[in-house]
Amino acid sequence: MELILWRHAEAEDGFPDMARRLTAKGEKQAEKMAVFLRSHLPQNIRILVSPAKRAQQTAQALTKNFTTEPAIAPEASPKVILEKSGWYGGEGCVLVVGHQPALGEVAALLLTGKPEYWSIKKGAIWWFVRRGDEKNSDIALRLVITPDLL
Repeated sequence: MELILWRHAEAEDGFPDMARRLTAKGEKQAEKMAVFLRSHLPQNIRILVSPAKRAQQTAQALTKNFTTEPAIAPEASPKVILEKSGWYGGEGCVLVVGHQPALGEVAALLLTGKPEYWSIKKGAIWWFVRRGDEKNSDIALRLVITPDLL
C-alpha cells in the first residue's frame, strides 16, 4: 500500500473557509507538483480530495478524475483519513489532497504511532509505503518534496 498526502497549495484568506481559492502563487505550486506527480504516480491510483475549493483546485492541476470525499474536509481526523484511504488492510496507491493539521497528524501517526502536530508545507507531498499486513508491517517514508524544490 502506498499513501501520498498532498496539502493544498497556497490559498487566499477569507470566509467562508470552504470557498477559499488558490492564489496565483498557489496555482503555480499546484501545477509544479502536478507535473512532478504525473511522471511518478502509478497508473491505477485512487485520488481522494477534500470538498474545499482550494483542495479541489489543487487536485484539478493534476487531473479531473478524482473522488470528492466530504470526510477529509478541514477538521478531519487522522483516523478518518486513514480509513477513507484504505490504509488499514488496503492495497494499491491512494493520493489524498487535504489540509493541515490533519495531514501532518497522519504523517506523525504513521511514523511514530502518535497523531502529533507536524507541519506539512502548502503544496507539498509526503509519500508513504507500507509493506506487509496490518499486524506485521513496515512503514517507510518514500519521499517528501515541496513545490519550491521542483
